[in-house]
Amino acid sequence: MASFSFGAGNARKLASIPLYAAGRMLTLLVPRSRDEWVFGCGAGIGDGALALWEVASAHGHRALWLVGSDREATDAAARGIPTVRKSSLRGLWRTARARVIVVTHGFGDVNRYAVSGAFLVQLWHGIPLKRIGLDSPETLRVPGAVARLGAGGHVRRMLGAMYRGAVRRIRILPAASHAVRGRLESAFALPDDRVPVTGEPRVDVLSRGTAEERRAAARTAIAAAVGPIGEATRVVLYAPTWRDGAPDPAVPSADEWRALADVLERQDALLLVRSHPLGAGEYRPPHATDRVRLIGSDLVPDVTPLLPGADVLITDYSSLVFDSALVPLPVVFLAPDVADYARRRGFYGRYAEVAGEDWARDWTAALAQLDTVLDDEADAERRRGRARALSARVHAFRDGGASERVYRAILAGSREDAAARRGPR
Repeated sequence: MASFSFGAGNARKLASIPLYAAGRMLTLLVPRSRDEWVFGCGAGIGDGALALWEVASAHGHRALWLVGSDREATDAAARGIPTVRKSSLRGLWRTARARVIVVTHGFGDVNRYAVSGAFLVQLWHGIPLKRIGLDSPETLRVPGAVARLGAGGHVRRMLGAMYRGAVRRIRILPAASHAVRGRLESAFALPDDRVPVTGEPRVDVLSRGTAEERRAAARTAIAAAVGPIGEATRVVLYAPTWRDGAPDPAVPSADEWRALADVLERQDALLLVRSHPLGAGEYRPPHATDRVRLIGSDLVPDVTPLLPGADVLITDYSSLVFDSALVPLPVVFLAPDVADYARRRGFYGRYAEVAGEDWARDWTAALAQLDTVLDDEADAERRRGRARALSARVHAFRDGGASERVYRAILAGSREDAAARRGPR
């Protein structure tokens, strides 16, 4: 079952209003430090936060990672990263004292009640294909009980005001390109100067070193996570998108699992299932097979560095389609609910602009496409060409230097803030 929905999440926000008010009072009374940075990431120790952490640490900044679990603390310790529990009093205090706060998902990546007044950097966690933030009706979905009482409109307006007030605190939200910049400005209601086109730190890893080095490192990491892989075995990564708390309509039936296993066996391929951490759906075949392995966030918090180790991506609406275009990977699109998803969540542009007109509506069609792409190099290269064209549209930089550009933007913005606080002389 799904572990989160916007309705339930918004109910918790409403119940926490007194805590937000108390946190605001704290940040008004407690002065922020001159050079302390705190980091948090909803996916664990990884993503753009880790890429920026490495740059900030190399430049000697005092930095701390706020963690939410023992797993995150252990992963951070393995990298020599100091941590504090974000939900603890110390986590509250360090968030309130930090000059720079870096998050990738939301303010809950750190201590959400103490972010006011900091230089807030929202790295986000992928180029959006589906609508996000204020562009999506899901963001302001009200709890079912409230809707049934007829108070949904009033509560949505309150949630909208809270959301806009919160995102106004964001000082930098890096964009991969000018095309993506417009989406982020709209979704977060931010002006141009807060959404610089720097590239995304999270995908720097896909442009550093040679293609051969990236693939070798990724295959090693995949094997460490899911077990040995034959040298000639092709890797198919399946990444279904979270359905906002609803069940996933693409979970294969027993017959589809058998057909999938047949294709994988015949093509000497391995399917890695990367379900969304918040998603619903059981992606476990009903019969024993070593051709399907789960590679969830419990095994690999950040899947981006593993993309060069794959040979094909199967997805529906995941931002991984944009990340994988940097490899580039051939993509098979499996989207059984495009019309429903477009009504409920919405897309930036038309789905066909990314997926083409030939996306699969069910596993039968998807498996036919997968069989072809694994068997026919010409088809695989055609799909790689489509990925390269997509990358050219959404990535302004492919040089591995986004983290450094974002770091320089933070320093420049921080200096402007300091000058504004001092006032005219």
